[in-house]
Parts: sequence; structure tokens; C-alpha cells
Amino acid sequence: MKKRVLFLVPFPIGEAPSQRFRFEQYFPILKKNNIDFQVEPFLSLNTWEILYKPGKFGLKILGVLQGFWRRILLLSQLKNFDFVFIHREAVPIGPPWFEFLIAKVYKKKIIYDFDDAIWMPNTSSTNKFFSVLKRFKNTINICHWAYKVSCGNDYLKQFASQFNSNAFYNPTTIDTENHHKVRKDSFNEIPVIGWTGTITTNQYIEDFVPILDKIIVQFPFKLLVISNVKPKIERPYFEFIKWNKETEIEDLLQFDIGIMPLKNDKWANGKCGFKALQYLSLGIPTVASNVGVNSKIVLNDINGYLCDNEKDWENNLCKLLSHKDLWKTLGEKGIEKVEQEYSVKSNTANFLALLT
Repeated sequence: MKKRVLFLVPFPIGEAPSQRFRFEQYFPILKKNNIDFQVEPFLSLNTWEILYKPGKFGLKILGVLQGFWRRILLLSQLKNFDFVFIHREAVPIGPPWFEFLIAKVYKKKIIYDFDDAIWMPNTSSTNKFFSVLKRFKNTINICHWAYKVSCGNDYLKQFASQFNSNAFYNPTTIDTENHHKVRKDSFNEIPVIGWTGTITTNQYIEDFVPILDKIIVQFPFKLLVISNVKPKIERPYFEFIKWNKETEIEDLLQFDIGIMPLKNDKWANGKCGFKALQYLSLGIPTVASNVGVNSKIVLNDINGYLCDNEKDWENNLCKLLSHKDLWKTLGEKGIEKVEQEYSVKSNTANFLALLT
């Protein structure tokens, strides 16, 4: 008998990294395993495209109201599904009324998935629109009501386990067979240090520039940033590429060294190392802050380097810039690490087990 799963997600399909690399890439696998599914984003593509841009407040409000209306209309369809897979929240603002109805009124099994410490306020200029209306206790409520909780790392699992005994580690993964299948096979004459992210994480690379200013005095390099919005960096060594789903891999392969700086705080401990996984899967040596899951993904002197402070960052980047012979070996070990522990293939059975 076929299972039917309703995916309730915040953003349009194919647009948000958290959705693409936590469950969207498993959709073909669900079909092969006789599992039907339906995906219902809260935001339309039109609203998503203006959400983090200044102005257009009226259109943003309209988009949110339309999202509420789509959720209300879905109530009549809940009877058709065996599981309801909720990524982050069914409705991004206000109390978790929709999740309550699913679990307590319609008696449906909720698979609750999150990949950040979303129970903590994390307000910035880029997310003010929603943050003032968010209720951060929702995460606790939904964990209580869920059939299972899918957590992107052990830190998140530890939190969820306080409220639900069926909390499982389900890592963010890379499709090494279909998407990240190309490998870094040549390097640039002038090394390229690369970072990729979104408007919500641009602050990390902006804050990192003073360290790069020290290194550029010793070694020539280019900083290449890929994001949906250009960060506020004005340096002669800086170049920007606007993120494009169609050229994502080709753009990333321009990196010789991938970096993932983070602040060592509770929010960063909830992150799932996605940037590092992308770099490593393509054979790009990686240097990352020794925070949270990064310490499991990046292995010192094996596939990259971990940094506890600014001096570590300077030393490790200078080491790579002065010893290019390390790049290929580190890159090969990175691919091996991702394929064995953080690939769609290695995690398929674990993901499918959520729907049992």
C-alpha cells in the first residue's frame, strides 16, 4: 500500500539550501520506494523573491496573507496523507495553530525537521520582517506533538530529545551522484579563497575581512563570494558572483580553498556545516571555525583545518597558500568523507526510516 506524505515548507521548491539539501533531493528516492508526496510552500515564488529586499511592504504582507489562506485550504486535504513532514514550521509567524490541528484534531503523524537552533531569537536586518512576529517557543510545542523529530546535528537532537523521545539525527547531505558529481581537477595560478552563503549569513564573511587583510600582505589571493545578495565588502581582492542554481557547481569549482567562519555561540552550534560539506564534496580543501558539527566534518590535516581563533585562521590559510601540494590530497580526503557519511546515498536508509 502506498504511503502519502505532505511536505509543509516555508519556501518555494528549489530555492532555499535548507530545503534542497535536507529533503528535496530525496524526492526521486521517495518515488522509487512507492511513496507519494505533495509539497506545499508557505511563500509563493513572487513573495520569496522580494522578501529580503527593502520596501514593498504591502506586497510582503499580501504574500504572507496568501500563505495563511493556502494553509487553511489545506486542512480539507489532510485526510489524504499518512505523514505530514514539516520543515521548521508550517506557518512562519504566530502560534503553531496549524501544527496543533494536524496532530491533535486530524491525528496525523508529524515528522518535524529543523537544521538550525530555531528556538533561539536570531534577529538581523535581513529577517526583521518575520522576526518581530515570531514565537520561538513554537519549536518546543511542535517537538511535543511530533511523531518523530528530524535533527540536522547532535546539538539539535539533544535539544529535541528533552521534549520527544523519537528525536533522530538526520544530517544535511550532498547528492554526490547527480548534483555534486564533478570534482576539482585544476587550481588557479592566483589562489581563490571562496565562501558561499545567503543574505542571512553574509555577516560572517563581512566580519572575516580583517583577517584576510592581514593575509593578503603575505600572499596574493582572490576572495570569491557566491551569495544571493552582494555582501558589504570593498576590497581590491574581492569578487562577487550572484548565486545561480544552474551554475552553482561550476561557480563553486572556481574555489581553491573554501572557508566557513562562524562565531562560537549557541546559534552557530546549531548549524549543520552545509558550506563545508559543499566544498569537501567537490574536492576543495576547507578551513572552518571549530564550532558545532564542523569538528566532525572537517578533520585537521586530513581534509582541511579547524580554527579556534584569529591566529589559527591566519596560520592555516597561510599554510595552504604556501603549500599548494597539499590541496589535491586534502581534496580527495574531503570527497571520501562526504561520500561515506554525508551523501544522499549513505543517508538514504536513515531518511526513509523517518517515514515508518
